[in-house]
Parts: sequence; structure tokens; C-alpha cells
Amino acid sequence: MADFRRACKELSGEKADLGLRIQGLATHYLEASQATLLGKTLSRLRLEGADLKPLAPLRLGIVASATYDFIAAALPAAAARHGVSLEVYLAGLDQVEQEVLDPRSGLNLAKPDVVLVGIDHRWLGLDRPALQGDAEDRVQTAIDRLRAVVTAIVAQGGATPILPTIPTPPLALFGAYDRRQPGTTRSMIEEFNRQLPQLCAETSAQLVDVAGISEAVGSARWFDEGMYALYKLPFWPEAVPLYCDVVGRILGALRGKARKCLVLDLDNTCWGGVIGDDGLEGICVGGGGPTGDAFLAIQRTALELKSRGIILAVSSKNDDEVARGPFRSHPHMLLRESDIAVFQANWEDKSSNLEAIARELDIGVDALVLLDDNGAERAQVRATLPMVAVPELPNDPIMYPAMLLSAGYFEALSFSNEDRTRAESYAANAKRAEVLKAARNVEDYLASLDMRISFGAFDSVNRARISQLINKTNQFNLTTKRYTEVQIAGMEAGSVAFTLQTHLADRYGDFGMIGVIIADVSPTAGADVWEIDTWLMSCRVLGRRVDEAMLTELAHAAQGAGVLKLIGRYIPSPKNGMVADHFDKLGFRRERELAGGGCEYSFDLQNFVAPQLPFLSS
Repeated sequence: MADFRRACKELSGEKADLGLRIQGLATHYLEASQATLLGKTLSRLRLEGADLKPLAPLRLGIVASATYDFIAAALPAAAARHGVSLEVYLAGLDQVEQEVLDPRSGLNLAKPDVVLVGIDHRWLGLDRPALQGDAEDRVQTAIDRLRAVVTAIVAQGGATPILPTIPTPPLALFGAYDRRQPGTTRSMIEEFNRQLPQLCAETSAQLVDVAGISEAVGSARWFDEGMYALYKLPFWPEAVPLYCDVVGRILGALRGKARKCLVLDLDNTCWGGVIGDDGLEGICVGGGGPTGDAFLAIQRTALELKSRGIILAVSSKNDDEVARGPFRSHPHMLLRESDIAVFQANWEDKSSNLEAIARELDIGVDALVLLDDNGAERAQVRATLPMVAVPELPNDPIMYPAMLLSAGYFEALSFSNEDRTRAESYAANAKRAEVLKAARNVEDYLASLDMRISFGAFDSVNRARISQLINKTNQFNLTTKRYTEVQIAGMEAGSVAFTLQTHLADRYGDFGMIGVIIADVSPTAGADVWEIDTWLMSCRVLGRRVDEAMLTELAHAAQGAGVLKLIGRYIPSPKNGMVADHFDKLGFRRERELAGGGCEYSFDLQNFVAPQLPFLSS
């Protein structure tokens, strides 16, 4: 970007949409010096008290066995690209265990939300062969040492640890036989990496695939032994931006910033040619040629994303019937109409169509990724809707899947049953809409759905989905508080009085988990009052009286614990205006106004009578 320094200097707290401006700068290709400059600008703005929304605040601690100064300087820019306003605390060189174990260490006093653990094969003792039969013990010792670090991180402050897979040095003691011989550095590192996901699962840690980054770069480049000897740099300095971007994706996902929907252009994006001019026989898709197969690869990538829960939509300047023709009739098309949740083919501008797609799906515009071959369209969307992710694309369509997937827009921290069935859920919503049109009234409509609702306390089986809901739900969220899997695990163990996960299904499909409540004993009023810390629901189930069912479940549990009153609060955010009157509708009484337009409510449980609700026994 031309004159990046000036662009950073011009950022001030008086600028409108400051957070989006910063995120826009972060999406450019940045050299290390530019990333550092943007990070310093963020620190300055934060100290000035600037409003950085929609960037989500997050405190990161780094403990490392090597020099991470350059990484710590570049990480805020990478995090901003993925929707996070990052504060970084960097511990001293090779002070991993000292920092995590000491309650008065700089790390623990900084109270980070997340701790990045930067260790390698040297720190783990896997840098020397173990050919005398002790290889298994060596790997177990490495796992145990890292487990002690993770346990301390969680115990001291409930932060989420991020652990690295370990890259393998390129030099082989036995040559090609290294992978087969127990006790070689390669075989021990591979076994360590095989066991690491289980450690993450047991401790609710997250995983950053540093070994994968090393493979992409090339291990001969990654292991810069000269730089390690001179400066204890952990890897090739030119790989710092890539490493930081991969970590930034994880931080963004932890704050619910991962994208939910891929919006596809059609002409020269999903097929070669212009369907309106070339006709069904004239477009290029499949057929065994390199160009046709390139467009098939794009469609295949879209379907693979759909299989892991990404919603697919279409935005194309075309006549609707003409645009749908290839989906219905072309023999080589992989994508079909049933794969597309929202189909916008018209002559409106692209930005208006993207906003319409977001409205129909009931998700934020910032949850969209647009794949479009047309540079002018990309520029127009970036200018009018800077919150939409728009990857830059080369001229050759064979590169489109790589450009889309390597950008990290759809970073995942878990993969739940709800993720598997999300696309089908949006298709089922269309059937529900048809039933609603035919219904005489809302009561008849709800009764016809045969809804089944179920409740449970937080548990380890659903912990990842609970964390996903808490960190991604913005609209129907009364307080917009965020909690990590580590903190949720503490709630399962009884650190709060009441937790609730809500599941809903009907005759057309299973919504999975759609609601969460967290309540605790009031610190000021005593044990006979519970304060509602978190109440959120998926917007997909609005109007189904799920909120009344959740209140009934909460009220019964509170009454059983001898609680006489509930306290609830509405804390406004840029996106949760739709629930400003949530407690009013449920019969809570307004007690006092809060700063920033919020309100505190109370609910008398002594006179509570459960309403008649349209749910079948589950």
C-alpha cells in the first residue's frame, strides 16, 4: 500500500468507523515493519481511549523458549485483520515455566485471555536421538512437561492456552529410514504431534499447526540455524507474517469473528463464460479440460466448505431464471440449487444484494465472504461494505480455491453436529416459511411444527458448541459477555450456580443447541437472589416461545434452590438492539437505568406460574 505510514498517522479516535479502518489497513499485504507500525498505532489509540469497535478486545500472553519480540510486535496487525484488538504481554526469553507457575509473574498479573506457548523440539528434549530404547519415555516426558505448563495456565487465571505442533528439522540421521526407526528425532516429533490433539481436548487448549506452516514454507527454510544461533529466533524471519496470520485467525475465531457464509459470483467464477450471452452449451465447466476442471475445483471447494457448516449463497448480475439454468441442467455442474441457501440473481448492485443475503439468513454482513472474479465489483464492495471479506483473485481460476482457503476466513475451533447440519437447517427454514404462509395464526403454526425442546446443564460433551454460541451470538445476546472453553469447564465444575443449554427440534429438522443461560448468586443481595450473567439464543428460533421455555426452566431451578428473585440486565452493544425489551416482554420489572442505555430488571419468583407452551415432551 502506498504511504502506509501516513495512513497510520491519520488514524485517530475522532475518525468514524475507526475499527473498520484499522481492519481495512490490516488486510493489505504488510511487511514486518508495516505490521509493527500498525501494532504501535493500535496501542496508541487504545491508550487514548478510542472506540475500536467492531474489533473485539483480547489480551494475549506469550511465553516462549526463543526470541518472540518480532512476533509480538507483528501479531496485533494480524489479529486486527481477523477482527481483534489485541494487547500483548511478552514474557522474558525461555521463562516458560517460571512465568506460568508464579502467581505474581508479569504474565499472571497481566490476566491474559489467551496464552500462546512458543516452544519447539529443543525445549521438549526431542532434538536428540533416543536409540537405546527410551524413545517412548522421551516423548511422554515432553507431553508431561507441556501438560504441566497448560495446567498452570488454566489454574492461575483460566486463560485459553494455544499450543504448537512441532516442525521436524530437515536433516535425517538415517536418511529415508528415519521415519521407520523408533528414537529418531523425526519419529519422536511425529509421535508427539500425534498425541498433542488429545492433550488439547483434555485441557480445552487450542492448537496452532506450526508444523503445517513449516511444511508450507519448506523445512530447510523454516529452520534458520544461523539466526537461531545468533539471536535465538525460532524460525526463518520472513515467515513471521505467515505465522502471525495463522495465530490471528485463531484469536479471531476465539472472539467469534470467523465467517459463516460464502457468497459466490457466477459468470467466470463458478463457470467460464457469461451464461446470458453464451448459453448453457457455451459456458465452460468440467469436461476434462484444464479451464473447465479449474471451475469444477471452485465448486468442489464450495461444497466441501458446505459440508463443514459454511452457508453458500449466490450474488450475480443476471436474470434469475437464466442464472439458475446451469444449476438445474448442466451435466458437469457439481453445485445444485439445493446447495444454495440464498440465490440473488438480478441487476442490483452487489453491495445491496450482499445486505439482502445477510438479512435473509439473519446473520451479520461481517459474516460474509465474497468470491468474485470481477475486480471492479470487488473494489465496489470493499468501498461500500468494508466489513465483508473480499479476497483478491488472480486471472487464473485454478488459483481461486487456494486464495480462498489460505486466507483463513473460516477458521474453526471445533466441529459439532450443528456445524454438520447447518446448511440443511437453512433449507428446512424454507419449508417452515411455506407452512407459516398457510397457517391461520401463529398458534396453529407453532402447533403444526411438533417442536421438541430439551435442557441440560453445561457438560464436557457440548462444551465446544457452548463456547461457539457464546462467542458468535451477537444479536440475541443480553450482555454479550464472552467465555472461553476453559472458563466454561470451570462452570461445569460448579463455579456458578446455574448453567443451561437448550436444544430444539421440529418435524423438519434438528436445530441442535440454540440457547444458553448462565446465572449466579448475587454478590450483593445474597443466596436468595440469582443474577443472570448471560442469556443468548440463536435468531433462527425467534417467535417460537423458546425464551419463555428457558425462563420457565431457570425459574424452576431457582425456586428449587430457595431463590426468591432473579436479576437481569440488558447491556447495549452495536448489534443487540433487538433484545432491548426482552425482559419487559417476559414480565420482568424495570428497576434502574444503566450507563450507556442499559437497564436492570427484577423478577419475583414467589408468584411465578409456568405458561402453557407449544412444545411436545422430549
